Amino acid sequence: MDNTTQNSVLQKVDEQSIVKLASELIKIPSFAPGETPVAEFLGGYFRERGYQVDMQEVEPGRFQTIATLKGSGNGKSLMLNGHIDINSLTHGQKRDPWVPSVEGDRLYGHGIQNMKGGVAAMIGAAEAIRLSGTKLEGDLVIACVDGETQGGEGSYHLMQSGLRTDMAVVAEPFGIGNVTTVHAGIVHMAIHTYGVTGHISGIENTVNAVHKMANVVNALQQTKFTFQPHPGLPAMPRMNIGSIIGGRGQSYVLTEPPYIPDLCTIFVDVHFVPGMTVDSIVADIKRYIDPLSDNDPDFKYEIQIPPPDSFKGRRRLVMDPLDVPIDEFIVQTVAKCHEEVTETPPNVIGTSLPMSYSANDTCHLWNAGIPCVLYGPDVGQYQDGVDDGFVSISAMVTCAKVLALTALEVCSIKV
Repeated sequence: MDNTTQNSVLQKVDEQSIVKLASELIKIPSFAPGETPVAEFLGGYFRERGYQVDMQEVEPGRFQTIATLKGSGNGKSLMLNGHIDINSLTHGQKRDPWVPSVEGDRLYGHGIQNMKGGVAAMIGAAEAIRLSGTKLEGDLVIACVDGETQGGEGSYHLMQSGLRTDMAVVAEPFGIGNVTTVHAGIVHMAIHTYGVTGHISGIENTVNAVHKMANVVNALQQTKFTFQPHPGLPAMPRMNIGSIIGGRGQSYVLTEPPYIPDLCTIFVDVHFVPGMTVDSIVADIKRYIDPLSDNDPDFKYEIQIPPPDSFKGRRRLVMDPLDVPIDEFIVQTVAKCHEEVTETPPNVIGTSLPMSYSANDTCHLWNAGIPCVLYGPDVGQYQDGVDDGFVSISAMVTCAKVLALTALEVCSIKV
C-alpha cells in the first residue's frame, strides 16, 4: 500500500470519535451472558455506516455483532476481534462504573480496561479506512464477541458458524509495544464436598460439608502439577481458588445457620502451559485430594468440569495455551506497522508478562486455522487502593492507527 493511502487513512483516525464510542460502550453494562444491549448498540452503529452486519445468536436471546467492511473479493481478509462482555464489579470501585470520565490521558469507566477500550480502537481503525474512501481487496471483519470471560463462547461460536478470515488480530489490552504470540491455557472447575445435614441440637449425627471443604482447600494449596516448563511462561502453572459457597440443599440455603451445611462448592481456576491437559490437571489434583478419605470415611467430593450451569456466567469452555510462531506474516506485519506509527520497534514480539499468564480468544481462532496475534492499548486498574479501570486515550489512538495500517497491508494482498 502506497504512502499516500496510508497517510490518508491515518488522518482519519479520530481521537474524539474513538473516545465518544468508548464512552457509549461504558454506559451499557454487559456482564456475561447479558451482552445483547451492547451488541444491539453496535449493530445500529455499523448499519448507519454501511457495514454488512450479522447479529449472531450465540444462545437463545444472546447476540453478538459481526460487522464486515466488504472488499472487492480479490484479496486476503483480516479479522479484528474483541469481546464485549466485562468483568464483575469489585468492592474497591469508587467512581460510578457506568459514567465515563476523562482525566488527562485516561478514560475511566467499568469494562473499558477489559476490553471496551480495545473494541473502540479496532472500530476506530475500520472507520478510518471507511472514511478515507480506500477500497480494500479483501474483507475487513470486525468481530465484537460475547463470553470471552467464560472461555471464549462468542469466538468459539463464530468459528463453529464457519466464518474464516486469512488472519486476525485480537485487541486485548496487552499494551502498545507488545506484539504478543504466547499465552497460558485456562480451565475452570467446581469441586463439591458433601455432608449430612441436621439441627445443631443433633450435631453428633451430622457431617459438615464446609469443614470437609476446608481440608480440600488445604490439599489444593499443596498440589504440584506434572508439566514441562515453558520458557516464556516461567511462573506457570498457577491455580487459584476463586470463590466458595456452602449451605443446605442444592440451592445452598444460607439463612439457616442452626442447620449443618450438606453441600459446599469452590470454583477453581488453573492456568496451564502447553503439554498439560485437562485430564492431567484433574489427575494431579485428585492425587492430593483422594488421600483425605484414608482417615475420614465421611469424606465425599466431586470435581465438575464445566461448573454447574446454575451459576450465571460460569466458564464453560477450556482455553488452550497459545504459541504462535513469530515469523507468521500477521505477527511481522503488526510489528512493522507499530514501528511505522510510533517510530520505535516493539518492546516485545512473543511473550508479554504478566499478561501472557492468562488466556483469550486467540486460542479459538488459532485452533480454527487462523494465524493471529494480540495487540491492544494500555490500561490500568487497582491503583492506590482504588479498583476503577481506565484506558490510555493516546494508546487507543495509537492502537487504531497500527490496526488500520495492518488492515491496509493484509487486505491489499491479492489472491
